[in-house]
Amino acid sequence: MQTKREHPATTPQLGRYEIDTSCSTVTFRTRHLFGLAPVRGTFAIQTGTIDIAEPLTDSGIRAEIDTASFHTGNGQRDSSVRSARFLDADQYPVMTFISERTNGSTLTGTLTVRDVTRPVSLSVERPVFSPGSFTVRATTRIDRTDFGVTAARGLAGRYLDLSLEIQCVRT
Repeated sequence: MQTKREHPATTPQLGRYEIDTSCSTVTFRTRHLFGLAPVRGTFAIQTGTIDIAEPLTDSGIRAEIDTASFHTGNGQRDSSVRSARFLDADQYPVMTFISERTNGSTLTGTLTVRDVTRPVSLSVERPVFSPGSFTVRATTRIDRTDFGVTAARGLAGRYLDLSLEIQCVRT
């Protein structure tokens, strides 16, 4: 008896998805001390939704990242980056990403940090689709000075290489 082979989905089902913040991560790499020392850390995603539309290019994404969640494991550095000198987490508690378009391998949108909004493109890697959910990985490089985060030039890394692993659940 032959059984029908199921093929994995290549796109998520249409509809609204919530980002599962407990299973999603934003990690970054940068350098400090004049580029000599690597720094790795994380941010927490506060909330987010993804609306999958037909055609896929009409899909929309909105995600909010908690600036106070900046964490590298070095308490003094973390406090300094959360302070008014860098992210100013008290005055600007959220960074927001809103998509403008996607073509499957690139997600283009805007990122707002400290009330400064700039275009950002993320390279989408290895999406995994299952009924009612999907997981996607994406990467990008951010120049912090583009967002007005200019303290400690030379000493603190200018660029952050971001990696996101986002799990989305259909609502």
